[in-house]
Amino acid sequence: MSSNQTPNNETVENIAFKKLITSQLSKELSLKPSQVEATIALIDEGNTIPFIARYRKEVTGGIDDEVLRAFDDRLKYLRNLQTRKEEVIRIIEEQGKMTPELKADIEKATVLQTVEDLYRPYKQKKSTRASKAIERGLEPLADIIWAQTMLSGDINEIAESYIDPDKDVNTISDALAGAMDIIAERISDDPNNRTFIRKFYLTQGVIESVATNESESSVYDMYYKYSEPVSKVANHRVLALNRGEKEKMLRVKINSPDEQILEQLHKAVIKEPKAVTTDLLILALEDSYKRLISPSIEREVRSMLTEHAEEEAIKVFGKNTKSLLLVAPVKDMRVLAIDPSYRTGCKLAVLDETGKLLEYATIYPNAPQNKVEEAKQVLTKLIKKHKINIIPIGNGTASRETEQLIAGLISTLDEEVYYTIVSEAGASVYSASKLATDEYPDIDVSIRGAISIGRRLQDPLAELVKIDPKSIGVGQYQHDVNQKRLEEQLTNVVEDCVNSVGVDLNTATPSLLSYVAGVSMTLAKNIVAYRDENGKFKSRKELLKVKRLGDKVYQQAVGFIRIPKATNPLDNTAVHPEAYEATMKLLDTLGYTPKDIEFGSIKDISDKVLLYSGIMGDTPEHVKYKAGLENLSAQLDIGVLTLKDIIEEIKKPGRDPREEMPKPVFRNDVLKMEDLAVGMVMNGTVRNVVDFGAFVDIGVKQDGLVHISQICDRFIKHPMEVVSVGDNVKVQILTIDLVKNKIGLTMKNIKDETL
Repeated sequence: MSSNQTPNNETVENIAFKKLITSQLSKELSLKPSQVEATIALIDEGNTIPFIARYRKEVTGGIDDEVLRAFDDRLKYLRNLQTRKEEVIRIIEEQGKMTPELKADIEKATVLQTVEDLYRPYKQKKSTRASKAIERGLEPLADIIWAQTMLSGDINEIAESYIDPDKDVNTISDALAGAMDIIAERISDDPNNRTFIRKFYLTQGVIESVATNESESSVYDMYYKYSEPVSKVANHRVLALNRGEKEKMLRVKINSPDEQILEQLHKAVIKEPKAVTTDLLILALEDSYKRLISPSIEREVRSMLTEHAEEEAIKVFGKNTKSLLLVAPVKDMRVLAIDPSYRTGCKLAVLDETGKLLEYATIYPNAPQNKVEEAKQVLTKLIKKHKINIIPIGNGTASRETEQLIAGLISTLDEEVYYTIVSEAGASVYSASKLATDEYPDIDVSIRGAISIGRRLQDPLAELVKIDPKSIGVGQYQHDVNQKRLEEQLTNVVEDCVNSVGVDLNTATPSLLSYVAGVSMTLAKNIVAYRDENGKFKSRKELLKVKRLGDKVYQQAVGFIRIPKATNPLDNTAVHPEAYEATMKLLDTLGYTPKDIEFGSIKDISDKVLLYSGIMGDTPEHVKYKAGLENLSAQLDIGVLTLKDIIEEIKKPGRDPREEMPKPVFRNDVLKMEDLAVGMVMNGTVRNVVDFGAFVDIGVKQDGLVHISQICDRFIKHPMEVVSVGDNVKVQILTIDLVKNKIGLTMKNIKDETL
């Protein structure tokens, strides 16, 4: 056994790295080292995040899915950082330039930027002025100047000895210029110099922008003469500046404190001010900063700002998407969905309570046809024929004109019918997709859009998973950010949503099934193919008969799958089959049978748990309940956290957690912006949440903006601390701009209860 190996063949370096990762993750995420080690082991075993979050709470100590996602991201980053460290160490060692100090600095680095700074002097560069000077044999001259030991003598005489026309060094000036180029690059490559200069840029730099053409008005007007400290610039402004620069509407730069930086650089480089080479060294230093360091650091800082802004934008987009996906479904209603338009007409789709297409048509109530009466006749006929309860209208082109038509129509009907506005973001993308073609091969593309609008009201999650998350449209600058990171984040969000709600195995589409933990799209299609061939699944165990669905996938996926009216009622709950035996013991212990789950007769289970506490007297119920859980846990040999989840599940088998979310606002009237007045109080629905506020649909054509300063009386860092997409909120109108179609709203100090 080698000296750097332990008895289990694990290297000392590997053990040290594991300890480092454990320590860092523990500190960053406020977790115990034992939690970190256990969670890493679960991830390395190939378990999915939803599975770990739901079914391995005893192992992780109850870490939730959001923290687990952050944990997984950081674990990947730290492992990639370690891989890069090892690669950099190898390259420098191969050059024969590694020192114990340098290796120690690389090994203790906690961010990639530090590793790259340390590696910079040893990195193979493209041809530079310094590398050309070295090729011309001028490095020894640079060393003499750099040493600062010449307190007397003439550096020109020394430089003269380096003249060599064959190497294109024709004069003393050529020799000195080449030597100074080498020194300039050394100063630029010094990691300490770059670290303190980068800090100056970040703490004292000012980001500025001007218009490329001041006479041309644009959405970037506020950035035509703009400046703000780098340390304070908001993420959405960084992305706006980047987009304006990309579109050649803005010129952006960082104004840096150059005098202070050069003063600090002098202190770092000039060790002997009286040396005869000092003036040359100062010239090289100033050239290094102006030509090499400043442009490079500015690019780095702009990149850092962008990366941070993109990460925050991606998080915002992910949280908005999660809120949208978890909007409460509208169940047991017959729907007449409308995809509004002008010239090509409004497409209608009638759906039954299960989302099945019953009938479709096209009407032309808007310009240029303006066949209003004919449209009303068609709509009335469909409403009466199919007993329509709700009319969802897409929020795109001609939405408000169509809304006025519907509001006017339903006010004349005897039937109780309401309408609501539904985001149609991504509907056209879905309509033309292969998936839509497979679902509705004989239906026109435009009608598929109306079907999608109707179904996303009935079951937002099941319908929206068919659409590329980037097309859902609830965020800011989603097309400007790192698309790979955005896709990863949104895939994780959709996966977490699907698994938190659960999936009906006998009705789910491949799109929905593919987001179940451990299930790929290929497996999802195999599941549907098996169902089509053999009929409805009767039990979870039957999943193991699906082609290529093995034990590992079954373990990861089965708890998130529901089978209503299954032989075993636990198959319609989030209880994992591995806990079925313990659940049966629990039922028997508390005097229940499996049939009681099916018939919803376990609602008094909490009272029975209290009896197992063994505590008498006036002790608070939550204390008794906790003690009862602990006693039952010991008796049944099952973890307390798992037991708690089992009890919650069998109380409400097949429960949809979205039922607790806000319901869509149903309307039977309509307003125009001209109907609004400052001070008016209205009910609205949050459509989008961004860094600077929330956009609220108040029933007019234009969503109003509640600026972050108008959301609540206390200080908040982000609007998401208070509101989410889909929330129903009461707002008061602050400002109305009919020219720019802008409405300013507030959620603070609303007293007027009108409207």
